[in-house]
This record gives sequence, C-alpha cells and structure tokens, in this order.
Amino acid sequence: MNTRQQRLSLSMPKKAIFTLPDAHEVDIECQSGALWITLDHDRRDIVLEQGQRFRSDSHRRALVAALEPSCVRFTADRLTVAAERGRPQRSTSPWRLWPHGMSPA
Repeated sequence: MNTRQQRLSLSMPKKAIFTLPDAHEVDIECQSGALWITLDHDRRDIVLEQGQRFRSDSHRRALVAALEPSCVRFTADRLTVAAERGRPQRSTSPWRLWPHGMSPA
C-alpha cells in the first residue's frame, strides 16, 4: 500500500497554541525552540526541545504550546478532521492555531 504522508511546518511565536484535534500517530517534532504538549485526559506534560519528537498512540486532542519562539513539524499518514459544534465547516484542514496568548483548553 502506498501511503502519502502529510506534513505541516509552523513557526510559532512565544505563547502561541496549536490545536491538533486527533494526535493519534502524528509525529510532532520540535525543529527549534521549546514546545509544551498536553493531551486531553492525560496527566503527562511533554516538553520537547530542538531535535526531539513525540508520537501519541491514542486518539486524543493535543495542545502544542510554544514556550519560546519555535518551529514545529507535524507528520502523519492520515489526519482526522474534528468538526466543531455550531460552526460551519469552512475548510477541511484539521490544523488550528491561536497566534496570540493562551487559549482555552
């Protein structure tokens, strides 16, 4: 089976938060800076520094926060789009970024 991987690279300013609706088998790689990752209903706090990566084996939402100006790369074979209630779907992109400050979890 020929699977085409999807990739997304982002530059994130300090305190920016990126929401990944389903982090299952998504590689999250810190290319520069430092990232804090939290998964819904998971007590762990994952901190990545340059060159480190994380991959979740469960279907959970992940919040990826930049602890300082950072570059992050997401790689996955397949991405799941999570529809938000009450909002029309304008795009099929599963990626969402809050560029300023902290956002609600």
